[in-house]
Amino acid sequence: MFNHHDLTRDACMLHGPLRRLGYDWWWHSLTARDAQTGEEKPFFFEFYVCNPALAEDIPVLGQLPENRTNGKKPSYLMVKAGCWGEGKCQLHRFFAWKDVQMHADAPYEITAADCHASETALSGSISISREEAQAHPEWMCDAGQLSWNLTIDKQIAFNVGYGASKPLRDAEAFAMYWHAEGMKSAYSGEIVFNGRTYVVTPETSYGYADKNWGRDFTSPWVWLSSNCLKSRLTGKVLSNSVFDIGGGRPKVYFVPLDRRLLGVFWYEGREFDFNFSKVHLHVKTTFSFDEAGDTVHWHVRQENTHAVMETEISCNKKDMLLINYEAPDGSKKHNRLWNGGNGWGTVRLYEKQGEETVLIDEIECTHVGCEYGEYC
Repeated sequence: MFNHHDLTRDACMLHGPLRRLGYDWWWHSLTARDAQTGEEKPFFFEFYVCNPALAEDIPVLGQLPENRTNGKKPSYLMVKAGCWGEGKCQLHRFFAWKDVQMHADAPYEITAADCHASETALSGSISISREEAQAHPEWMCDAGQLSWNLTIDKQIAFNVGYGASKPLRDAEAFAMYWHAEGMKSAYSGEIVFNGRTYVVTPETSYGYADKNWGRDFTSPWVWLSSNCLKSRLTGKVLSNSVFDIGGGRPKVYFVPLDRRLLGVFWYEGREFDFNFSKVHLHVKTTFSFDEAGDTVHWHVRQENTHAVMETEISCNKKDMLLINYEAPDGSKKHNRLWNGGNGWGTVRLYEKQGEETVLIDEIECTHVGCEYGEYC
């Protein structure tokens, strides 16, 4: 069962070696509506913590030239927030660890100034002028003003498994771990972006919440997820469904496993699991990404002993960000990490019946969270 909620996997995992060379982040993405026009707009919010054992009185930024020269690794809480589509932006606000209050055990909770994140609530603000953004390239962000006050109802989980519940023992096993406590989440509240108010309602938020942690990132880096789904066979809205795909090239004890993805589909209460770490499923995966022209495209085919899932997603480049992170060692490895929140496409779900493969449904997907990048 992958739809297994486990708040211990949402706790802060920066223990042991990861306190000096590790990151942990809690990601949230959702759709809001302009309070005046009703137009949809996708937003994201993230709390990213890095290298607490290396804390100083101010945030240590790995891209600051003097820190790069002196070999200083980053250490801070970074609150990341932004949006996709027209006026797209990513905003970063940094805090020194001394200014962060964290309940690291489950259920997790982080507070710094007016920024707060927990299992059920999310709030904060970021304001960066154009002059500040230009003067501080080490912030790796744009200019803008964004504030938010949201509640979260995490409804369906993707519990990846493979040792993530024992971070002390397995801290060096995988370079990057993943847990989606709320791969289908309902958000409510209000967002104010550059002076405009956006309303978030549970039924139309199409929300998502997950976390990643480890000592390094994966390359290639793949993520696709949506719970705004409609059957093309019946015309029915699939209100109890969500799919989630992630991974790329995981490393186990520093040994890369080439082109492996974790994928699941919760289809109206039925589980379809394409988790490569579950050996008994005999999962086979192929995937490709194309960024030619004005649109990027993903194609993923996953197969196990019981089923096949074929996923094709597209997103317009003009709506996407090249999202920025620095690794715990201070390097910025991903400089072309495409990130979007309004992708679209189809998922075809098949069931194996003896020698035949029978179509269960062809599903129309919108409001797709999507990501792809390779080191460059």
